[in-house]
Amino acid sequence: MAGDGEQQRAHRAGIYKRKNKQHKHGKHRTKGEIERENKGRVSVMGLTKKQRREQKKTDRRHKANQLRRNKRDAVLTQKRSLGSRDGPPHLVAVVALHDGVDAESVTRLLKGEGAGGLVQEKAGVTGVPDSFGLLVPRFKQRFIFVNPGKVDLHSLLDLAKVADSLLFVLDSTVGWDSYGDYCLSCLFAQGLPSHVLVCQGVSALPVKKQVECKRALQRVTEARFPGERLCALDTAEEAALLLRCLGAQKQKSLKFRSRRPHLLAQRAAYVPDAATGTGTLRVSGYVRGRPLQVNRLVHVVGHGDFQLARVDAPPDPLPLVFSTQPKRARGDVEMQGGDQDVNDATVKVLMEADPSLRESLQIEAEVDPMEGEQTWPTEAELLEAEEARRNKKVMKVPKGTSSYQAAWILDDGEENGESDGESEDDDDEEDNVDTMMDGMEEEEEDDASQDAGSGASEEEEEEEEVSSTGRGPAEQRYDENMDEAEEEEELRRYREAHANDMFPDEVDTPIDVQARIRFQRYRGLKSFRSSPWDPLENLPPDYSRIFQFQNFERSRRRVLAEAAQEEEGAMVGWYVTLHIVDVPPSVMESFQAGRPLVLVSLLPHEQKMSVMHMLVQRHPAITEPIKAKEELVFQCGFRRFRACPTFSQHTSADKHKMERFLTAGTPTVVSVYAPITFPTAGVLLFKQRPEGAQDLVATGCLLGCNPQRVILKRVVLSGHPFKINRRSAVVRYMFFNREDILWFKPVELRTKWGKRGHIKEALGTHGHMKCVFENQLGSQDTVLMNLYKRVFPSWTYDPYVPLPSIREGAGRVEELKME
Repeated sequence: MAGDGEQQRAHRAGIYKRKNKQHKHGKHRTKGEIERENKGRVSVMGLTKKQRREQKKTDRRHKANQLRRNKRDAVLTQKRSLGSRDGPPHLVAVVALHDGVDAESVTRLLKGEGAGGLVQEKAGVTGVPDSFGLLVPRFKQRFIFVNPGKVDLHSLLDLAKVADSLLFVLDSTVGWDSYGDYCLSCLFAQGLPSHVLVCQGVSALPVKKQVECKRALQRVTEARFPGERLCALDTAEEAALLLRCLGAQKQKSLKFRSRRPHLLAQRAAYVPDAATGTGTLRVSGYVRGRPLQVNRLVHVVGHGDFQLARVDAPPDPLPLVFSTQPKRARGDVEMQGGDQDVNDATVKVLMEADPSLRESLQIEAEVDPMEGEQTWPTEAELLEAEEARRNKKVMKVPKGTSSYQAAWILDDGEENGESDGESEDDDDEEDNVDTMMDGMEEEEEDDASQDAGSGASEEEEEEEEVSSTGRGPAEQRYDENMDEAEEEEELRRYREAHANDMFPDEVDTPIDVQARIRFQRYRGLKSFRSSPWDPLENLPPDYSRIFQFQNFERSRRRVLAEAAQEEEGAMVGWYVTLHIVDVPPSVMESFQAGRPLVLVSLLPHEQKMSVMHMLVQRHPAITEPIKAKEELVFQCGFRRFRACPTFSQHTSADKHKMERFLTAGTPTVVSVYAPITFPTAGVLLFKQRPEGAQDLVATGCLLGCNPQRVILKRVVLSGHPFKINRRSAVVRYMFFNREDILWFKPVELRTKWGKRGHIKEALGTHGHMKCVFENQLGSQDTVLMNLYKRVFPSWTYDPYVPLPSIREGAGRVEELKME
């Protein structure tokens, strides 16, 4: 028995027993092994993590289902609110993509009784003749149809910015013409909302040809609209199906408008103020996008930024009343200068602006000219400087004295001041010396050929006169319509672009000006990728007028998150009247002319000026060269303005090389001074012709705001190897005096065949220099020297853009295609 008791009381190791390090056999321990080793001991941190990590399978499934259900409910709520009683009416823009189609016949079918809708003419847009409201009790939805007709391009784009759906009317045979293709290019670049394709005239064809016509048209539309269904619209039954398709289709979300409150003006009135020359503009429409705040600034597309005084709530001109509910009084909105009249007693004031909370219209930072000054000269110093200026003597020097020798006699302050004031336009003129010389040589060759031809026989001259006078009337009209000055300008631009393609950034060193004076703003870089360049060095005076963020991406996320959480103000779907103060009369004149008036509420900081960068790609239909710092028309999101941009390469480095021309097939970054806009937003670039028409030259998107982006302009000085002796060579024609060689001696050399070297010494006084390279040079090689300087955009921002005709722009695209 004693032995049995001893066996029962055997020693067991405690939890504090030391455990020796086990052999690492390369296998992971199982959960059971870990639990047996720990013997129930769990740390506090491990316990909380384990509970958070090891949820039950059913709990995880329920959580995923809840998240999925919430997202689905949010999407369905947003979809059902559009066109309902509580949401804004479904705004549909009818766009004809062919000159031979009749868009008015489409709206007539939709107005017909067979479509099942109740037409409300007064609910349309004032000033647009073919605009009306439509109530569909069967679907419990309401629509507003707008047929802008043959308006200018920018008016069509402005209408597409706020439209919920676009109704494209196609030709039954070819689909669209050059006009339609031009419109589609701009709409796709800006951001295309939900759309429906409609064609007419198919039902009139024989039954056998209807299928062939639909298949042929489907093949045409596949290029632009892959997978889209084509709807026929010839009868009232098809019109009813079209309304059902419009109301039930999936809505595409365009970020640049869904994040900002916006509305399309349906009524407008203007109350002028004789004292200031401006007035108060009262605009009525349905709020879309996000809730509208009265203290935020409002941007009127094409006219500028303004402040709100108050927001009213007049009666809804298009109420959706069901038969089960008592009919409400349909009070239509009427304002001064409009078609209707609203009593002040029936208008409810929703919000009034608070002057202490209302955002300012300040777009530029306050410039303090003495901010950079550290000391102020005393009166004695000012008098001493004035006396020195009066007593300054200028000595005459012998004829032929160089500027280097004259520096020992004359004060070089004036000379340096003149060189410091050298503008960038002079650089461009020097850059194009080769092109101009080539043009002069060609003209001389043409003159010489003409002189040689003057000795021809009289018979040949008579034959030439007969042939010249025997031209047809079409050829004579062709010559009469040609502008010789414009042709010469295009030829010069083409030669510049061709020379830049053949010899990128190469510049001839001037003979009459010293190179160290001509290129004094440039510097050499050991490595363009890794050599440092201070982004805050030698900033232009315009940088004191702009705003910049400490971290633009962080500010963008914060502003957008705050805007998404706002639930106060005029809610989406409300019919409101905005009182906009200090508006010029040109805004009302534009609305009365039939152009759409689009308003958008700006996010914080979006009225302030900064350096904006946009990533664009050249349009394939444009063949003429687009040079940097040419005036272009920009359309960025809701904004439209004119500016002279700077082009640069799109890379991930901290320095970016400037491009002299907008290259085809390569993404290019465009930099301008412009108001801040938070991405995302589509960008369109137009070039305006002398007669007023505008051509689409590039499309892209908005990159962001970064004034510290370093853009470097490169010039390449070239020299010819005169004598080659293994690794060393005597190079000439790069410089023309000894002082320039010594000045640029630290800069590294390279050749077109990839060899690198440096200047060893100067030979003589006429610009010959001895250079050493890593390998032996070839006799056909060219020695190059890269010099860089930082460039900045020019302050050419102009928010006022004249509106061209869309037909003129489409005709220009057709001409370019024919060429």
